[in-house]
Amino acid sequence: MTPTSAASAGSTHMAKQLSYAQLSRQSSSPHHHARAAAQVARSAPMSSTVTITDPNNPQKSFAKDHRSIHRANGAIVAKDDGWTTLDMGGMGLKNLSDAVCRYAFLTVLYINHNALTFLPGALSQLSQLITLDASGNKLTAIPPEIGLLVNLKELFLFDNSLITVPPELGSLYQLETLGLEGNPIQPDLNSLLMKEGTQAVIISLREHAPVGMPPPQREWITIENDNSENEAGTTQFQKKWKKNKFTALCYNTLCQKLATPQAFGYTPSWALAWDYRKELIISDILNWNTDIVCLQELEMSQYDGFIGETLKREGNYEGVFFPKSRAKTMNEKERQVVDGCATFYKADKFRLIEYHLLEYNQTALKRDDFKKSEDVYNRVMTKDNIAVMTVLENKETLGRVLVVNSHIHWDPAFADVKLVQVGMLMEDLERYASKHLKPPAASTFSDDEAAARAGKKAPTYASIADLPTIICGDFNSTHDSGVFEFLATGSLQQDHADFGEHVYGTYTTEGLTHPLSLKSVYGANDIQYTNFTPTYKGVLDYIWFTSNTIESLTLLGPIDNAYFNKVVGFPNAHFPSDHIPIAAEFKFKQPRQEKLEKPNFGSRH
Repeated sequence: MTPTSAASAGSTHMAKQLSYAQLSRQSSSPHHHARAAAQVARSAPMSSTVTITDPNNPQKSFAKDHRSIHRANGAIVAKDDGWTTLDMGGMGLKNLSDAVCRYAFLTVLYINHNALTFLPGALSQLSQLITLDASGNKLTAIPPEIGLLVNLKELFLFDNSLITVPPELGSLYQLETLGLEGNPIQPDLNSLLMKEGTQAVIISLREHAPVGMPPPQREWITIENDNSENEAGTTQFQKKWKKNKFTALCYNTLCQKLATPQAFGYTPSWALAWDYRKELIISDILNWNTDIVCLQELEMSQYDGFIGETLKREGNYEGVFFPKSRAKTMNEKERQVVDGCATFYKADKFRLIEYHLLEYNQTALKRDDFKKSEDVYNRVMTKDNIAVMTVLENKETLGRVLVVNSHIHWDPAFADVKLVQVGMLMEDLERYASKHLKPPAASTFSDDEAAARAGKKAPTYASIADLPTIICGDFNSTHDSGVFEFLATGSLQQDHADFGEHVYGTYTTEGLTHPLSLKSVYGANDIQYTNFTPTYKGVLDYIWFTSNTIESLTLLGPIDNAYFNKVVGFPNAHFPSDHIPIAAEFKFKQPRQEKLEKPNFGSRH
C-alpha cells in the first residue's frame, strides 16, 4: 500500500468513526430507534411487518412483526419469524436487568444513552446479536464475555469512559464496526482503529490475547465394572479371555489445508500453524496411549512425516494410511497435501493380518442398481471419501479384531449421500469380514512369527456377526440421523427422510440392513460435543462396537462444561482441531463354547 493509499484508507476509517458517532449522538432521546420505526410504519402501506431502519446505517433495515415466545433452558426463544430488535435507549437506566439477557432471539439491542456504569457478562447469552449499541453511557470497562458474541457485526461504544477493550474481543471475527469515538482510548489502540479500521484492531487483539488456563484433564468413566481379575475358580482359558483388553481412540485431526483464517477466523494465526498444532495432536495421542488409534483428516505428508514417525518412535505404533481418492489423479507433490484415514496399532500388542481400502465413489460404480441413477453420478460420485479396514491379531491370545476407520461426507445438504456411503460401508465390511473368520494360513507368517504362535490356537468365528469389530470415524451425523439409526438398529426404511426424493437402487426400494449388533460407546448423554465451532456444536464422531463379541468397560469423558462457556470454538490454544478425540477401553467377551453332550450307548438291562 502506498503512503497515499494508506492515508486515504486511514481517513476513510476516521470518517466512518466520526459519522457513526454523530448519528449516535442524535439518537439520545428515549426509544429513538423504536419511534423512528413507528413513524416509518405509519407512513408505509398496511402490513403485518414493520421495518426498523438503523439510523447508523440507513441502508440496513430489520423486519419486525408479532410472534409468540417460549422458554427453553432458561432462555426466551421466539417462535417463527418476527421481532428481533429491542430498543431500551435514552431511558436513564442505571442497571440492565439480567432478564433482558434471556431474550435469546434478539439480533439488535439498543441500550444507548442511559446511565449504565457496567454491562452484565450475561449479555453473552444473546448469541444471535448482530448489533449492540451501548453508546452514551458511563462505562469504564467492557466485560470479556462480549467476546463470545461471535455474530456481532456492529459494536457501538461511543461516548463512554473506556481506556481500552478486553483482548477477548479478538474472537469477534465478523465484526465490521467497532465504535470507540468519544472515549479516552489508549493512543496506540485509537491510532490503529483510525488508520486501519475495525478488523485490524480485532486481529491485533486476537493475536496478542493472553492464553487462558486449559480445562481439567478429561477422566476415564467406568461403564461396566470388570471383575475378571477377582473371580475365583476360573479356568486358564477363561482368564486368558478376561484379560484380553484393548483401548481405541478416534480423532479427526483437522488437515492443515483446511486450517485457514477464512474457516477459523476466531483462532489466532499462531494456533492454526501446523508447527503449533502438530505438537498438541501428538501430545494428545501419546497421552491417552491407546492400543489402536484411528485418525481422520491426516495429510499424507503428516503420516509419512512428523505424526507417523513420532508415533512409531515414541509410542511403538505401526500404521496403515490411505488418502482420499483424488490423490490418484495428482502428482507426488500434490498428493502430499491430500488427507485421508490412518489406523495405528501398538506393535507389541497386535500383528497386522491384512488391510483393505474402500473408495465409496468407486464402489458405487460397481453396483448395477446404481448405474441407472442420476443421483449416484451427480451426488455420490463427486465425493471421494474413503474407509480403511484392518484385521489385527492379538499376539498373546491370537484373537482377531476388525478395525474400520472412515470419514463420511460433511455437508448437511447431502444426508442421502451419507446414508449411501454408510450403506456401502456395511456391505463391504460383510464381504471383507467373511474372509477372516478362519485363522490366517501358516504360510503368511515369518519364522519368528510362527515360533511365537507355537502352542497357541487362534479362534475360528462362526459368522461375520461373531468376528469382533469396531467402527471408528467422523460420520458427520447426529444421533437423530438416518446414519445413526441404521448403524444402531441394523435396518433403515427405504423411504427414510434422509433419502429425500433421491433414487439409489435397492437402497430406496428395499431399504438398508446389516447383520451386526452394533452399539455406540458413547450414549446420547455421555458427551455433549465432539465438534465445537461457532456454527456447529454437537456430536459427529463415534466408536461403534459389536456388543455380542466385545464389552465396553470405560470411555474417555467429556471436556469440563465450564470451559465451553469461556471459548467460542475450536481450534484454539488448547485444542488443535475443531474435533476432540474420543476413546474407550474394551474387553473381548468369552467365546461361546459348544456344549458337548455325553454319548448315549443305550441303557443296561
